[in-house]
Amino acid sequence: MEFFKINLLFLSIFTLICNSCSTVKNTTYTITKNYKPDDQQLYETIVRLDSLFFDAYNTCATNLDKYGSFFSENIEFYHDQGGLMTSKQDIIDATKRNICGKVRRELVKGSIEVYPIKDFGAIEIGLHKFHNNQEPIGTPSKVGRFMVIWEFRNSEWKIKRVVSLH
Repeated sequence: MEFFKINLLFLSIFTLICNSCSTVKNTTYTITKNYKPDDQQLYETIVRLDSLFFDAYNTCATNLDKYGSFFSENIEFYHDQGGLMTSKQDIIDATKRNICGKVRRELVKGSIEVYPIKDFGAIEIGLHKFHNNQEPIGTPSKVGRFMVIWEFRNSEWKIKRVVSLH
């Protein structure tokens, strides 16, 4: 039953992402919503974790272990182009092969929203773009939407599910 509730919640939040009221034009980003966190301390915690996680991502050539430490052992990673991955090690290996030294993530400033999930953790929703140094100089980076479901267990935050849409 808990699995059903979490998946139903996951689908509801996914719909929210798809129907988000953010506007993106070329390289100018206008966030058109008036988001205020329900829990400021939780918001600050998740924003800090996002920063730490993507710092490890952006420097994964030297921080791959740190990057991998953020993921739950039973991760689900949904990527619009890469499909579904459910193996933590496969995600780490794919990152090493395809990202490290090649791609850098940039958060769209002011785009993160954080929602508490009672007795579980939090959901983070936002916008980001990726810069691929393997592409010709001047290639524009498209803005993508993302959702991260963070689980708080044993006094530790772990990434349980990710949806990444480019």
